[in-house]
Amino acid sequence: MKFTLSWLKTHLDTDAPLERITDTLTQIGLELEGVEDRGAALAPFVVAHVIEALPHPNADRLRACKVDTGSGIVSVVCGAPNARSGMKGVFAPPGSFIPGTGMTLKIGEIRGVQSAGMLLSSKEMGLGDDHSGIVELPESAPVGQPYTAWSGLDDPVIEVSVTPNRGDCFSVRGIARDLAAAGIGTLKPLAAEVIPPRFDGGPTWRIDFPEACPWILGRTIRGVKNSPSPKWLQDRLTSIGLRPINALVDVTNFFTFDLGRPLHVFDVARLTGDVLTLRRGAGETLRALNGKDYVLDAEDCAICDAAGVQSIAGVIGGEATGCDEATTTVFIECALFDPVRIALTGRRHQIVSDARQRFERGLDPALMPAAIEAATALIQELCGGEPGAVTAAGAEPAWQREATMRFDRVRTFGGSDIPPDEAAASLERLGFLPRRRTAEAITVAVPSWRNDVAARILLDQSPSLDPAKAAKAAEGCAAVESENDLIEEVLRLRGLDAVPPVSLPRAGPVPPATLTPRQQRSALARRTLAAAGLLECVTFSFMARDEAARFGTAPESLRLLNPIAADLDQLRPTPVATLALSARRNAARGYGDVALFEIGPAFAEDAPDGQKLVAAGLRAGATPRNWLAPTRPVDAMDAKADFWAVLTAVGVPLDALQISADAPPFLHPGRSATVRQGPKLVLGWFGELHPRLLATLDLPAPMVAFELNLDAVADPKRRRKGAPDLPAFQPVRRDFAFVVDAAVPADNLVRAAKGADRALITAVALFDVYEGDQMAAGKKSLGIEVTFQPRERTLTDAEIETACQKVVAAVAKATGALLR
Repeated sequence: MKFTLSWLKTHLDTDAPLERITDTLTQIGLELEGVEDRGAALAPFVVAHVIEALPHPNADRLRACKVDTGSGIVSVVCGAPNARSGMKGVFAPPGSFIPGTGMTLKIGEIRGVQSAGMLLSSKEMGLGDDHSGIVELPESAPVGQPYTAWSGLDDPVIEVSVTPNRGDCFSVRGIARDLAAAGIGTLKPLAAEVIPPRFDGGPTWRIDFPEACPWILGRTIRGVKNSPSPKWLQDRLTSIGLRPINALVDVTNFFTFDLGRPLHVFDVARLTGDVLTLRRGAGETLRALNGKDYVLDAEDCAICDAAGVQSIAGVIGGEATGCDEATTTVFIECALFDPVRIALTGRRHQIVSDARQRFERGLDPALMPAAIEAATALIQELCGGEPGAVTAAGAEPAWQREATMRFDRVRTFGGSDIPPDEAAASLERLGFLPRRRTAEAITVAVPSWRNDVAARILLDQSPSLDPAKAAKAAEGCAAVESENDLIEEVLRLRGLDAVPPVSLPRAGPVPPATLTPRQQRSALARRTLAAAGLLECVTFSFMARDEAARFGTAPESLRLLNPIAADLDQLRPTPVATLALSARRNAARGYGDVALFEIGPAFAEDAPDGQKLVAAGLRAGATPRNWLAPTRPVDAMDAKADFWAVLTAVGVPLDALQISADAPPFLHPGRSATVRQGPKLVLGWFGELHPRLLATLDLPAPMVAFELNLDAVADPKRRRKGAPDLPAFQPVRRDFAFVVDAAVPADNLVRAAKGADRALITAVALFDVYEGDQMAAGKKSLGIEVTFQPRERTLTDAEIETACQKVVAAVAKATGALLR
């Protein structure tokens, strides 16, 4: 919110210095953004009179001027084509810094004629781009007066940051009201005399959309002469960044900032019919005042005449009925609109206007009659004309309400020990009139301009809540909120800097963990995969429906109704799908050997809330070149290695895993597997992608991938750490080679060996698989290493032999294997 100091003083009677005013603004919650002193750089410049302007004796395009500066007559050489005798302009004396050129003036000679100063153009003063000639001032400009004082540029511009709840402070008068309450001067009364009508007739209102507009006023003024605004009005608008247009439009912009009361004017000659209707939009297109077209829907409030929509209510007017120099009869609109509907309309059409900014924060409903009278008076003053009667539709809403504050809560909740009399006086200075007061509390009437205090609160209560309890909760919430509003007013009027700082209570000496176990697992998986050489990707969670179906199911329930693109209409069943498409794009650009991973959601109907968090990785092409080993195509074991590394990082015990060949159908059968923890809990899968899938989607081959469901990983159990289990005796290791059917999984053999003697056997590892010429058809040889760890004493040879026989017997029984 911007305003000038002189504008503020039209509402505030004060002689306080600028610094005290700006400090007080911040103290009472209107944070100062800055103060712009537009005249500081122009301080040396004065109004001057050109007494004589003769052709330069030695230059065709220069003129030798005698200039009266108010303190003497000086010689100035000027090259402006409009320099002439008798004109008045802006003079810069020697030693002045010229903002537009960056130079400092000195007395000098130009082709034999002394020049002791300079007549300035707008560009040289930094006030615009016009440098076609020097600035010409009116005949009434007093010679010798500082140019900043004459032009009003010595009036500092103040900018404050207004919080969204303080719609009343989006006006100069609202800010003046707060300053007066804080002791900075006295608020001047708002003089808005009732102007009697001179005629009957003109447009009238009809409201067909009362949810959006409960009350609206209007007035016709005929016989106006629209012309440029006077200098004082133009100066106020330009000082806050607005462009003066014409007197009628400038009046509406002026009251938008002066009283925080947006108005709109219609050219009556451009309206069709005598009735303006406020109704829902019905798909019409409006060319607005900003030159853009907008299509209105049923949630927009439109102001319409017999020809159609002429304005988007509370947001922006229409170009067709705007006022210009030809306007002779004008109709003033002064309305009260629903803040939420105005905000949604502006957001929907992406329109940001000063009117919307105020309407969506709420306006003073009681100000409307005075505002339309004040606007009528100013229009008559600037444009003449005869006013008609004020026409209205709807009724003033019942805004009257009360709020109660307990004096002790100012101390216990607000943290400041303020006497009850001081607290009550603060509220009264802000316009909260006392209704009832006791030693413990005060009840006040909330003023009409403070729609943020004791406002209606909508609670999102459960439908199953008992109605009596729901009503009691709502009543209690309203009382608490309104009391807190009053406490805030008392505290800020004394000064927010006077509120003592209080540290929040500490929950305990040790702060709680900042990351949940789920977040920790994601971070560990990300770090592990990055350390393994995979590059992290962040891909879309949606893809083409036909491509998603090739990586699993593509149910209708996971299809997007409003996709951002036609080929991104299905939620992905696995991040591997989007990683594979990323690998395809890389291969098309010459990067076929890639290693990618993503920590993100996978979507499925049977998943909790329809999605699960997974860690997925993919490798394509060949392994990196290395001096230790030659490059080779990636295979399923590379995907398994990545999978196992992540499982280890997130704390999954590898001994408890079970591997089966029932992997998803888009993986290569026989070169893929599903990993379970126990018989039912599926952790994920790994393997090569099916050749048919590679060919269909034109993916680079070979391609391997894995997926780990991080949501399926159990949270770590909190156990008291004991002493580490460090056996006192050396372990014994023995190697076994078994011949089994080729269809027998190696995991079955490992598990059987591990279960032969659980008290003695601590580890079983597969170290060799042989299916060469020396094996019979349909057979293979599996080599395992078994670790025996004694606890009480060193094992004898006989005991070791007995343990080995148990291993052979257990493996033979479980798999039918024979010891080689």
